[in-house]
Amino acid sequence: MVRSSILGPDGQPMERTLLSSEVAGPAIMGVRHTLSDTVASGMTPERLAMILRGAAMGHTRDYLTLAEEMEERYLHYASQVQTRRLAIEGVETSIEASKGVASKITDAVRELVETAEFSDMLGAKTDGIAKGYAVSEMMWEYEAKLLRPVEYRWRDPRFFQFDRASMTELRLAVDGNLDGEPLPPGKFVRHTPRAKTGIPIRRGFARAAAWAFLLQSLALKDWAAFAEVYGMPMRVGKYHPSASEADKRTLLRAVASISNDAAAIMPTGMDIEFHEVSGSQGEAVFGGLLGYLDRSVSKLVVGQTMTSDDGASLGQAKIHNEVRLDILRADCRQLCTTVNRDIIPYFVAMNFGPQDAYPRLAMSVAEPEDIKALTEAVDILVPLGLKVSQREMRERIGLSEPAPDEVLLQPRLTPEVRTDAPPVGKRPTAALGAHVAGCQCGGCLGIARLAADRPRDHAGDDVEAYLDEVMEGWQPMLAPMIDKLLAAANGATTFEDLLELVDGLDLDSRPLAEKLAIATSIARGLGDIKD
Repeated sequence: MVRSSILGPDGQPMERTLLSSEVAGPAIMGVRHTLSDTVASGMTPERLAMILRGAAMGHTRDYLTLAEEMEERYLHYASQVQTRRLAIEGVETSIEASKGVASKITDAVRELVETAEFSDMLGAKTDGIAKGYAVSEMMWEYEAKLLRPVEYRWRDPRFFQFDRASMTELRLAVDGNLDGEPLPPGKFVRHTPRAKTGIPIRRGFARAAAWAFLLQSLALKDWAAFAEVYGMPMRVGKYHPSASEADKRTLLRAVASISNDAAAIMPTGMDIEFHEVSGSQGEAVFGGLLGYLDRSVSKLVVGQTMTSDDGASLGQAKIHNEVRLDILRADCRQLCTTVNRDIIPYFVAMNFGPQDAYPRLAMSVAEPEDIKALTEAVDILVPLGLKVSQREMRERIGLSEPAPDEVLLQPRLTPEVRTDAPPVGKRPTAALGAHVAGCQCGGCLGIARLAADRPRDHAGDDVEAYLDEVMEGWQPMLAPMIDKLLAAANGATTFEDLLELVDGLDLDSRPLAEKLAIATSIARGLGDIKD
């Protein structure tokens, strides 16, 4: 066995040849054989109890085989397991730099976790959530002057076993050794998630789901048998009291074969009646049982039922979705713990030497963003002086930075806004005069009238005079609206009543708006004339 100067995180030399050789490969015969096992067919409660009891004592092969078959035979369970596993694979990974670690080490680790092989390995490790553990074997090779795992080979969990003393140390199953062999350091990624406390083989939710699988299998068989009879009418044959035994047997054969042949012959004087079966006993009994089992499995696997079954309301679905996010965060945190223990320290130590601290893998699960509430809050707070980063807003609402040559959306302008107008104080007087002369709106007619009455050097006095003129006409327009508001205030007993009364008022503000628009146009025009 060749040892080298390559050191592990504990400072001990690593076995160079072992790093690139296959240790836990499958075999045609023996404890790591690849022949297909099956235990689900003909499953009974007694057989299931024996399998689960044996798994807790260290005989895990039948239990792991059953856990695999459950995902192939129980469709709802398979769907929920897939939902939980794919949710983990959809979370983005990142590398957190530890204090005192060189930047080149952090960059090398970041490059390692950004490979497709690493992502596939993370996805394979999620299989341990159901079964209790999952293992991959790393094949190390030099690549770009660094010793790194170039392949993560998935290993069947039945190729491993736990020590018989504590049932916590995962070991390699070998022929001729009931205790197995210890796993060499830096060679295997061992993920043993903790959905509950206890020995690893009892932590997976496949153990609890096995009873639901058994019950739904039995109920589905009974329902299929019931449907075969329920879907056909009851056939009743009637014979004459003087019929012979041969006639009776002929009638019985006709009744029995009519469902298949759709035709029969009978002696004269004999009848066959068809009685339709009414009711939905099968749906109520078998359907209710299967629905209960499916809901229980949903709660077990993903922690809720609203996103997998019919929900009662959107509010309840949101609450249940948050529970699912708690499970997702725990799964990601435990997966990061596995990588930070079995991969990153060995990669760094074998290439840069043992370190006091190592970069760490992180998987951040963000809260679902309420885009509508966020944009409404920003729309209110920004005019009040709140400074908001445009980059952060793009990230929160999921929009990317536009490219320089892209066509951009423009704000919707109100009819009063003129985007082609020059800045105030720089408007050309000649162009304005031409517009006023050719326009018949109230504002332009007022400007023309005032401009004709007084010379140009008295334009400032015109503004003051027109202000006095406008202020004289406000009260008649406001009086009807104010009277209605006062009447509503006098008739209300609470603030809520007042709000309801105000919402129902018919306030005609059009005359006021028109006068304000004309006054604004005249004042602006007089200012331009003065310029």
